[in-house]
Amino acid sequence: MKIIRYISFAGLLCTASGNLLAQTVTPAADSLVVSNPQVRVTINSHTGRVNYLFANGVQLQNTVATIEELQAGKLSSTDFSQHKYSTAPVQDASGKGVTISVIHSDPSRQLKLEQHITVYAQTSHLLLSVQATGDATLETRNISPLTIIPEQQAYLFVPGNNPSILDVPFDNDNWVPVVTRQWPSASGMSYEFTSIYDQRSLSGLVTGSVTHDFWKTGFRYGAGKETGRIDTFIVYGGATTADDKALPPAYGGLDGTHDHAPHCTMQGKTVTSPVIYLAGDTDIRKAFTAYGQVNVQLAGRSEWKGNAPFYWNSFGVEDVLGYRKVMMPPGVIKTSDIIASLDNFNKYAPPVLSVDSYDQNIYTTSLLTSLAKYGQKKRQQMGFYFIPFSVWAWKDHLDQPLAGTETPLSSVVLKDNNRQPILYKAGDWACYPIDPSHPAVRASIIKQIQKAKAIHATFIKIDFLTAGALESSTRYDRNIRSGMQAYSEGLKMLRSLVDSIMGPNIFITMAISPMFPHQYAHTRFISTDVYSHLRDDQPGFPHYGSTAASLAAGSHMSWMQGTLWPFTNLDVVVMKNFQNNPDISEQEVKVRLYAMMVMGSILGDGSDLRQKVAAERARKYLNHPAICEYFSHPAAFTPVKMSEGDSQDQQMTFFRKGDTTLLAMFNFIKDKPFEASWQTADVADNRRYEIRDFMTDAVLGEISNGQASFTLTVPAKDALLVKLVPRD
Repeated sequence: MKIIRYISFAGLLCTASGNLLAQTVTPAADSLVVSNPQVRVTINSHTGRVNYLFANGVQLQNTVATIEELQAGKLSSTDFSQHKYSTAPVQDASGKGVTISVIHSDPSRQLKLEQHITVYAQTSHLLLSVQATGDATLETRNISPLTIIPEQQAYLFVPGNNPSILDVPFDNDNWVPVVTRQWPSASGMSYEFTSIYDQRSLSGLVTGSVTHDFWKTGFRYGAGKETGRIDTFIVYGGATTADDKALPPAYGGLDGTHDHAPHCTMQGKTVTSPVIYLAGDTDIRKAFTAYGQVNVQLAGRSEWKGNAPFYWNSFGVEDVLGYRKVMMPPGVIKTSDIIASLDNFNKYAPPVLSVDSYDQNIYTTSLLTSLAKYGQKKRQQMGFYFIPFSVWAWKDHLDQPLAGTETPLSSVVLKDNNRQPILYKAGDWACYPIDPSHPAVRASIIKQIQKAKAIHATFIKIDFLTAGALESSTRYDRNIRSGMQAYSEGLKMLRSLVDSIMGPNIFITMAISPMFPHQYAHTRFISTDVYSHLRDDQPGFPHYGSTAASLAAGSHMSWMQGTLWPFTNLDVVVMKNFQNNPDISEQEVKVRLYAMMVMGSILGDGSDLRQKVAAERARKYLNHPAICEYFSHPAAFTPVKMSEGDSQDQQMTFFRKGDTTLLAMFNFIKDKPFEASWQTADVADNRRYEIRDFMTDAVLGEISNGQASFTLTVPAKDALLVKLVPRD
């Protein structure tokens, strides 16, 4: 076979003649090289190590695969004496390519490792996995298709002057931020996906799991002394972490899996890792979009036809259990009347009256049905809330039956490593996780869905879903061997019941939940409940739930809208105040709405519209014709400047190209303006534009034909949303 020599010109892989290759497979005496114009993969047949070189300069050198098998112990691919490779053509939704199989074996070992690396002809992303096989049954709770550790003289390197590591919590609970970590002290764990990238150029690496039916996937990282170099990077199935309240929330305190038991084991003569997406790209935003698309290619997604729902939710007024009884029932009826008076809010999808977190003794089926009938006369729909995989109860009162069944809670509650009931949310009024595989849990879910149908609900909010993904020392179905497997099967069961009992076109939004699996709902909260105050450190307000914190997290997640879900959900806006919190300003209302817009969120309101100020602002903002038109088909903006670090002092910019291009700028700094600079070529064509305020249509400036850049000023604690209107 002809051997092709590779030369790197400005990071672009070429043949010796300089022609770009669609894809090449080049075996040599000591290695195999498979490449396309974006990436080169080299397998060393002597050591078994694998190198990855991307055209943007990202390198992963001397990587290995590992497994911790309960009998054999911890083994690396380099612990085997033989490393044989083969290639096979592949064609799937990502295109044509080649799958490399590398078998690591040794006569003295009772098992062998087999790595699979798929290189596509026309994309910058790869798919990686590893499996172990043996004559006897194998058992593992930790398996890694990609490990970089100093003992292997391995490293990961990302070029750039301002590299960062994206650190993502396992779920969206506890108001834990998505943070970026910098050199030299960065070390920690991200869950399900991460990115290492240059903050200025946005060039870097994106990697994440694309299978979510058994493993919780961790990305353990440790920065090296050299900026841009990571000496430890372990991608593995089997991540479990307990909450450690002694640590900051985003640094081990509350960002993990919240488990009370080790990750359960995979068993079999063959055990497999999660499949991992790996992409180096000059634009990580594109790489993240491709990551979302690969997840959808493998698992599908829920589609939604027609306009996005507009909804009003009672939680911002009534509190968790409705015990204050400030809304029900006459308050909801009055709210229905006010919503019906908002002509633009009613112009698209029929608005939803969503009664949240209700106590069964207060909000009975007959009462909710009567509200639904009242709303139907005003072209309104009914929403429904329930918690499928956990139960709130007085602590240690586990002899009471699971709602809708005669089965005691003690039979369905998940257990820790000592076979004691797990407290998912501790307190005298506690939350217990329950087993998604238990038939009583299924029966309870059926009762809830039947109630939703009885009140004619078309919109369902499901909450506290993470509980169903917890590891447990006991489980009804012994074929279910991990928390994620139980959770994945539970969501599949839940969605099947919704479809069969309630029929099609039921909109499902996930609140507190892991990111994946994604395919059983139409949207998911980006962060925990948002209370609409500007910053977490605002005097008099909770130290969580602010617009700044939610958008800082969301700025790294715009790729999810349009890939994983038709929409996102940045929770509701409030016009005046959230529950008993202080009043917010009208400026904060505007900033909050703009944040929801740039995220591609559905539009929800949580206001007590009976209040005069709230009603006046609702007519100004919730009934604004341009805002309502946008939220009828919301689409996420493209981030230009995302959040950095974990400070509240964030300045972020986003744009959305279209018939009329929109630019959004947010300044969460309290005491100085934000000079937002734009490169015209990034957001506009070579022509003349007027810059107009989105809501008022006031002319704020213009862009001349051929003008290279322009600047817009955002005052302190404010946001600006403008449209570029062509003038020639």
